[in-house]
Amino acid sequence: MNHINILWVDDEIDLLKPHILFLEQKNYKVTPCTSGTEALEILDDKNFDIVFLDENMPGLTGLETLHEIKEKRDTLPVVMITKSEEEYIMEEAIGNKIADYLIKPVNPNQILLSLKKNLDHSRLVSEKTTSNYQQEFRKIAMDLSMVNSYEEWVSLYQKLIYWEMQLENIEDTGMFEILESQKSEANTLFGKFIDKNYPRWFEPNTDAPTLSHNLFKDKVVPEISKEQPTLLVVIDNLRYDQWKAFEPIVNTYYKKKKEEAFFSILPTATQYARNAIFSGLMPADMEKMHPNLWKNDTDDGGKNLYEEEFLEAQLKRLGLKNITSKYFKITNLRSGKQLVDNFKTLKENDLTVVVYNFVDMLSHSKTEMDVVKELASTDKAYRSLTQSWFKNSPLLEMIQQAQQMGFKLIITTDHGTINVKNPSKVIGDKDTSLNLRYKTGRSLTYEDKDVLVAKDPKSIHLPALNMSSSFIFAKNDLFFAYPNNYNHYVGYYRNTYQHGGVSLEEMIIPFVVLEPK
Repeated sequence: MNHINILWVDDEIDLLKPHILFLEQKNYKVTPCTSGTEALEILDDKNFDIVFLDENMPGLTGLETLHEIKEKRDTLPVVMITKSEEEYIMEEAIGNKIADYLIKPVNPNQILLSLKKNLDHSRLVSEKTTSNYQQEFRKIAMDLSMVNSYEEWVSLYQKLIYWEMQLENIEDTGMFEILESQKSEANTLFGKFIDKNYPRWFEPNTDAPTLSHNLFKDKVVPEISKEQPTLLVVIDNLRYDQWKAFEPIVNTYYKKKKEEAFFSILPTATQYARNAIFSGLMPADMEKMHPNLWKNDTDDGGKNLYEEEFLEAQLKRLGLKNITSKYFKITNLRSGKQLVDNFKTLKENDLTVVVYNFVDMLSHSKTEMDVVKELASTDKAYRSLTQSWFKNSPLLEMIQQAQQMGFKLIITTDHGTINVKNPSKVIGDKDTSLNLRYKTGRSLTYEDKDVLVAKDPKSIHLPALNMSSSFIFAKNDLFFAYPNNYNHYVGYYRNTYQHGGVSLEEMIIPFVVLEPK
């Protein structure tokens, strides 16, 4: 085994002989020296894993030596040892990035703990995480065989996300692969569960989760009050794990009042799910009640141009005429910055709604696919991209301002998204919709095992384009591909993020209510 090399600097080093012997028995190699000047000379010639540094020495003080060490070797961990508990020394040392702080007299176990904490930390964390997941793995496997309600699916999915985020920081790829296969198995079973239960969720008096079209009435309205302004942020395409990735940043300004999951309706696509949130209606009813606002897949023009009108109509229908609301849609950096500049004026409204088009923000041109493909080829990379986008976005500035102005904050989304890996062949006529995870059209030919089918769209409250049109939704990580130009198409879309179909990632999404700190 390689020795860990320790440089121990103390003008009374002789008194530390027992400690040094103790460490050497544990296979650590200790180089003793008696002054800061000597330490700096030794560091010029030799590499060390860690330095123990006495604060109170004649000549160069501990703090001065620390400063010099950091100039030479910025990343070398230094543990400060001192007799004095004076605050300025601690602050100075911490400001200079010490790795640890021990107060004399130190005992050997404190030293050992400090070494473990600083040198073995990543290995220990990774071993602990791995063994914890191994235990949890069996439990998840058992749960998977028994899951039978939407609540159980939510908690299982949250558990999988938790472990995915724990395991992503360790080097053990084997564990990660096991988790990936568990996620895939979960999605297969989830597809069957949705197939069996989804149509039933629309029947009166059934035990059903909150769905897109009930979200506003059941979850948002109870939070709106005349006493405190509310900021409702709907981030397009936000998966549950992406919310978890930037939640710590939000927690600097807001404390969580509640976090729950709800289910996106099918198709898990913006024009269906987000319009359903704002109108409080399922797509078939939107088409019926607002023929001038609803657009079908085959219609020309933008499909989400009337969210503000849908929202006004819903507020009116719910008898909330006295609620003053304002709606903004942010699709580029400029409009985001503009809203930040005018944010102060929004305090007078009871409800401010901001729709934030996250994926559009990552790039402005039609090559957004390539950009996301390049920067986010895995879920881990996608989370990390989300986090750095959020950290530098006008959205965070809005949240900071909202906190200062005492806004209640609600963060949610319209649907999630899944990294698609495998093609599934589909044939349709020229009027078939273009989406890669769902298709609607007249004469669709498809692989039965790959899809969830709605032969009668009305049974799941979707508009039928004509008498014989049906909907199909891709399951697991599949995407639809036409036989002509098949290979080019498959090469282009494999490993990209898509939505519209049936998966845990697309359907189970966060609804979070926060109060300003």
